[in-house]
Amino acid sequence: MRLVHNSLHDEVATILREQIFAGTLTPGSFIDEGALCASLEISRTPLREALKVLSAEGLVRHEPRRGSFVNQVTEQDLDEIFPVIALLEGRCAFEAARNASDADIAALDVLHERLKKHASARRINDYYATNYAIHEAIITLANNHWLAMVIADLRKILKAARQQQLHAPGRLEQSLSEHLVVYAALRARDCEGADAAMRTHLMRQHQALRELARRQRSGRLA
Repeated sequence: MRLVHNSLHDEVATILREQIFAGTLTPGSFIDEGALCASLEISRTPLREALKVLSAEGLVRHEPRRGSFVNQVTEQDLDEIFPVIALLEGRCAFEAARNASDADIAALDVLHERLKKHASARRINDYYATNYAIHEAIITLANNHWLAMVIADLRKILKAARQQQLHAPGRLEQSLSEHLVVYAALRARDCEGADAAMRTHLMRQHQALRELARRQRSGRLA
């Protein structure tokens, strides 16, 4: 694969970011710069610039004399980040409910119908992609640059974890139910209700991840 884009390090960062989100580069894994340079047919300079970008996003960490590693989001990280992003996305839902036009609500209706179909068929990856699109749509409807900027940074850190939580027992159905409550509040232009429903949705994601971690620990101890 030969990259020729003018902003080479941005393109490299995009490729590595997608590999991290897809799990090709797993949490905690060493990033082999030599192998990446060979496969992408680039020098180390754009790769290292790309790694700096990903480090600033919290996706990669650099250890002196050891190199770069895919960052691992700890339980403490989740405990600290989820209450913050719940408040931020809750505020987005509040502002979206205030701003949404009838056409905006109709577009959300299409997305929620798609979400229900994916949940019914238990297509978790498709469900997550539509779920992500709904959150993005609500953030866009809020029309608040500062909220969008901060949320975007936190969502990058949490993206893999937020998809993982859908594998917790019963979580897919619970997530759909929560989304429908948010959507009902948006449709009713209930700003406070949308805010509260979105915060509940995010904190239940956190609870699901904690339950998954507990089950994983129990499995290791068994």
